[in-house]
Amino acid sequence: MEDVIVESSMSWTPILIWIAVILVAMILAIVAIKRVLRLFTRPEMYGLSREQVIERWKMIRQTAAQGQMGAKLAVMEADTLLDSALKSMNMPGMTLGERLRMAGHKYPKLKDVWWAHKIRNQLVHEATYQLSSRVAKQALDEYEKAFKILNLL
Repeated sequence: MEDVIVESSMSWTPILIWIAVILVAMILAIVAIKRVLRLFTRPEMYGLSREQVIERWKMIRQTAAQGQMGAKLAVMEADTLLDSALKSMNMPGMTLGERLRMAGHKYPKLKDVWWAHKIRNQLVHEATYQLSSRVAKQALDEYEKAFKILNLL
């Protein structure tokens, strides 16, 4: 009697491929859902609340209306508030500039606030820098846009 070896015509390879494809699709779907949800939610804040940002922003706008010195102080305070907000969001970096670079990956439109940050640096580091009321208003408007991008205002 001959030994007959019965070979299975069914191979496990296609089944394993389908399982892998389904798992990858599920992972991609979860990542996509998390990214979409992140767009519609406020960032996690530690040590500084959204309400505190709103209150400080109102005070900064009031300070800006008090002449040239008020405008200078308001620009510097707006920069400090942005730095505090990014720190509260656990954005990595030692300086506001470094935190802005990192935040730019998650919030690409934050790059527009760099101009206002440079104005602040000129105020602090150049004793002869004269801040016009027009430039102060534009800088504060850029900071306000940044807070709106971060969904804090």
